[in-house]
Amino acid sequence: MKHDVKIRTAECSCGQVSLICKGEPIRTAICHCFACQKRTGSVFGVQARFNKSQVSYSGDVVEFSRIGDSGNQVHYSFCPACGTTVMLTLSALSDFIVIPVGIFTNQELPQPSFSVYEQNKQSWLKFDCQIEAIS
Repeated sequence: MKHDVKIRTAECSCGQVSLICKGEPIRTAICHCFACQKRTGSVFGVQARFNKSQVSYSGDVVEFSRIGDSGNQVHYSFCPACGTTVMLTLSALSDFIVIPVGIFTNQELPQPSFSVYEQNKQSWLKFDCQIEAIS
């Protein structure tokens, strides 16, 4: 019996950068760190982690890197035309690509399984589903 591999597409706001993700993400997560709050302009980021072999992209990207709380580098790839963050990579987890959930053209992604940097979570923010909190 042949199993169909789910194909998901994602793109920046202007459409110059597009991604194709094959198969299911390793996980989806919510991050309340201040860097994600600044990156999204919202109170948290939601992203899906895929193996690098699952992701291909087209279009030009510009990169920005910073040192995370762990001391490892975080690399952001974003569209130079519209500024949408399209991918993140972590030097400590170089086999993975992290993609913001909001850029997928089809929102059928698994519910986030955990939430990190809860100490930075807005006090009024509540989730009505079970999500493991990891500090």
